[in-house]
Amino acid sequence: MLMTLPLAAQSVAPSAAQLAAAVDHHYNALHRLRVNFTESYAGMGMDRHESGVLLLEKPGRMRWNYAEPAGKVFVLDGKYGWFYTPGDAQVQQIPAKKLDDLRSPLRFLLGHAQLTKELDRLTMTPVDSREFRLRGVPRGMEQRVRSLELVVSREGTIQSMTLEELDGSRTSFAFKDEQANPVMAADTFRFVPPAGVQVVEGAPPV
Repeated sequence: MLMTLPLAAQSVAPSAAQLAAAVDHHYNALHRLRVNFTESYAGMGMDRHESGVLLLEKPGRMRWNYAEPAGKVFVLDGKYGWFYTPGDAQVQQIPAKKLDDLRSPLRFLLGHAQLTKELDRLTMTPVDSREFRLRGVPRGMEQRVRSLELVVSREGTIQSMTLEELDGSRTSFAFKDEQANPVMAADTFRFVPPAGVQVVEGAPPV
């Protein structure tokens, strides 16, 4: 006789390792990604909310086009990270290998990392029947970061990401309307400093 699994058995929450593997599989299969984002930061006396479009391309390229504040941009061209806000007198240029700001964990979206190897003390708690919270400490960032929390679907798509630093500050990203492997212009990840704007090497801005 054929038997049907009870509904409860069909909806058993996956383990942390199973969810991490689903995230790895989903993003490793992509070459490019376009997704809308909202970003919030609370700390150091600031409470800031921003939004825009994030574009990603392997290997190691990303571009944050901000709609709010309009014109702000962060570009990672594979060799350097560029930070610029219209009206600023300087462009911040940071070697990619020195980028340890809060965007670094987003390399998960570039399919370069395995979550179980990148996050220590990885745990999972259900948010609801379709979404789950993965939480761990990014390896190599222990002196700065208390935890990185990812809300992911059963299929492995990242819905949101929250990074809490040891000083209590929190940066959160929420993602929606993900597009897999969209067509992108050849110069999408090329940044040309505006005329008259000085390029300086420095730390990523908060």
